[in-house]
Amino acid sequence: MADKSFVLDTSALMAFIEQEEGAERVRDILRGESIIIPWLSILEIVYISQRELGEEEALTRYALLKKLDAEIIWEADEALLLNAARIKSTHSLSLADSVIAAIATQHNAILIHKDPEYEQLQNVVEMEKLPYKK
Repeated sequence: MADKSFVLDTSALMAFIEQEEGAERVRDILRGESIIIPWLSILEIVYISQRELGEEEALTRYALLKKLDAEIIWEADEALLLNAARIKSTHSLSLADSVIAAIATQHNAILIHKDPEYEQLQNVVEMEKLPYKK
């Protein structure tokens, strides 16, 4: 088992699914590391895919995510809620990104992303950024 877990943000999972730049790094992490996927990342992938590509593709991507060898965080406890609220109140982040970052901190995990919004959290959560879209 890996020493450190990795939380895959929506942007990292989309890079993997859509073979964007950074997909190889996500694939490597998926093959050899302990992975955590927040339910909010799944929600975002499903609704974005449904809106852009239709319900069938959204459900296909949902099934793919559920087949990954990853722990899916489906619930929030009080500690997560309070940590996400602290992050959201002190940084200019979306609610989803605040919760995803809180999950990473709660699990002492490395947040994998390609979202510039997270850069303001460099002193809050350990992270690895993938190449941003041009």
